[in-house]
Amino acid sequence: MTRTAPQFLFDFGSPNAYLSHLAIPAIEQRIGVKFEYVPILLGGIFKSTNNKSPAETLAGIKNKREFQAVETERFVKRFKVQPYVMNPFFPVNTLNLMRTAIAAQAEGVFEKYVEAAFHHMWREPKKMDDPEVAAKALASSGLDAKKLFARAQEPEIKGKLIKNTEDAVARGAFGSPTFFVGNEMFFGKEQLREVEEMVSGK
Repeated sequence: MTRTAPQFLFDFGSPNAYLSHLAIPAIEQRIGVKFEYVPILLGGIFKSTNNKSPAETLAGIKNKREFQAVETERFVKRFKVQPYVMNPFFPVNTLNLMRTAIAAQAEGVFEKYVEAAFHHMWREPKKMDDPEVAAKALASSGLDAKKLFARAQEPEIKGKLIKNTEDAVARGAFGSPTFFVGNEMFFGKEQLREVEEMVSGK
């Protein structure tokens, strides 16, 4: 039986997407299937679904933010990943970073780019919506930032990111990280256990 490759809909602006990214390799080893990474624009999804970031939705709610911190701690321990370093420039506008992810796919350097962009957002955080800062960071990770940024401005690249985002909303997504196994949707990093179980048939 061929197992369905799970999809990971992500935006670099989400720290929980970063933690998911760190947890995914071990899951891939256990299930014997690679995740398909799908770049989406979280701002676009929020706009289409009338959603807001956790920073806004948790503001002023007693105990909820504290519980999320506990939940994140549990996730870090369960999946044996390093916690993210809060980006001091958060929220970072990720439009160009996400367009460049599509460009990186076209240029055949997608995995390397994803690793670098997440690293410079949540491991050694920088102001990644500043083109000069981002270019320097990506270059330090061995990527041709100038070439990728130029490609990211092409209409077909911009259009692909819009389509990914619109398709995600049409399938039921309202945030990131979102996962799909076939038509089954899962939201939030904690759902990775459910994703693993479904793919492995447990």
